[in-house]
Amino acid sequence: MKFPYSEKVLDHFKNPRNVGKIEKPDGKGLEGSAACGDMVAVYLNVNPETLVIEDIKFESYGCASNIATASIITEMAKGKTLEEAKNISWKQATEELGGLPTVKAHCSVLAVEGLRAAIRDYEEKHGLVSEKETTTEEVVRRRLKHVMNPMAGLDIIRTELVTKIEVKEGSVRILIDLPSDHQFASAIKEDILEKVESLWDIEEVEVVFTE
Repeated sequence: MKFPYSEKVLDHFKNPRNVGKIEKPDGKGLEGSAACGDMVAVYLNVNPETLVIEDIKFESYGCASNIATASIITEMAKGKTLEEAKNISWKQATEELGGLPTVKAHCSVLAVEGLRAAIRDYEEKHGLVSEKETTTEEVVRRRLKHVMNPMAGLDIIRTELVTKIEVKEGSVRILIDLPSDHQFASAIKEDILEKVESLWDIEEVEVVFTE
């Protein structure tokens, strides 16, 4: 039986480029879930004057296709402007790798979404988002779907840790069904703040744990 991966896929799987984590990145994105089998985190350092991606790294949890596509996408994005990097598609990544098995095509989509999430994170933090969506409960809820519950490997929305979201006049209040002294409370709060504080019309974010 012919092995389903191309030589280039195997090369990027066995010798991934740009793997690792950037401490204090200018932008970062996380897509997927360890519980679902595939997850990609992308970290960026961007030149503030030229908006060129000067450094990019990724961390991956998943199969060979997941690692290979994240590797090739970081190679394709490095040295490009944010606008150019946004236009990198999963089809281009797949073609660059010499093709992927049909059942693994979602891995290239995940890697591209991780890159775009990191770019959007940078743009939001630097006031570069042109289409400014008014923050609503649903907007916050979508952000919280990217905050993981370490106890379950799924996000805090699907595991129902979030019991209430209140949005009012530039402030967001989020109630979490977890004691404030729980071992993961601090990490979850930090991740929530990172995802929500960058919203353009939000000045204050309060995370409230059960006592």
